[in-house]
Amino acid sequence: MEKTKIKESNGQPERTEKGCCKVETIVSVDERGQMVLPKELRDKLKIRPGGKLAVVSWEKEGKLCCISLIKADELTGMVRDMLGPVMKEML
Repeated sequence: MEKTKIKESNGQPERTEKGCCKVETIVSVDERGQMVLPKELRDKLKIRPGGKLAVVSWEKEGKLCCISLIKADELTGMVRDMLGPVMKEML
């Protein structure tokens, strides 16, 4: 992810964010705890039927406050990239 760049405009800093997080959509949870990702988002992310998403959670002050969905194949690559060098050093 690229860092946020700050440039000045009329004496005030103006944030120009590249590769940053944004709200893509709002989803509802039904009575069975299920939610539907809109087709446009599934298409954009190339999520197909049977695709796997990892749910990552964050706690704040002992309470679960946030979740993030990561495509499982992307998560595997992230773990490999982060832990691979560490494991090589250990072996």
